[in-house]
Amino acid sequence: MTFAKILLSGATAIALTAGAAFADDNPMVGGAAMYEDKNIVENAVNSADHTTLVAAVQAAGLVDTLASEGPFTVFAPTNDAFAALPEGTVENLLKPENKEMLTTILTCHVVGKAVMSDALQGMIEDDGGKHPVPTVGGCTLQASYADGMITLEDENGGTAMVTIADVKQSNGVIHVIDAVLLPKM
Repeated sequence: MTFAKILLSGATAIALTAGAAFADDNPMVGGAAMYEDKNIVENAVNSADHTTLVAAVQAAGLVDTLASEGPFTVFAPTNDAFAALPEGTVENLLKPENKEMLTTILTCHVVGKAVMSDALQGMIEDDGGKHPVPTVGGCTLQASYADGMITLEDENGGTAMVTIADVKQSNGVIHVIDAVLLPKM
């Protein structure tokens, strides 16, 4: 084996090890590694738990926005969260004529800055147990913290729990949630 091949194989092994360690710093989501050097969209498409969210983001035309520089915080509902909506809701929202409503719903899950869970917990504490979280969709969520879990309440009184926090992205952070939050209707 030549010196160049030895050097190349050693560099490859280091790169693979570094890549694996890099992914280990972030939680797995939907059976996929989430990489800090990839943006929200690049990571979300790999999560088996977020195929409905990805389809909705595509239907709403928000791919370019969520792939942009950011920073963003995305409260990302799982497929099960969308499935818990009344029958036919998702299919209806994905229709082109409902793009505006879909966009509003999705952007009510997005904050225009990166907010890690410890910072959010601090804001909740500072505000006496509940902290308003304004979203880019014009909704205000109410965040609370109890029993080691962050809960978000939408403007209709619906709630979602953060099930996986602090999934770092190159353009922000994702917090996986167990329900779809809705704007005031």
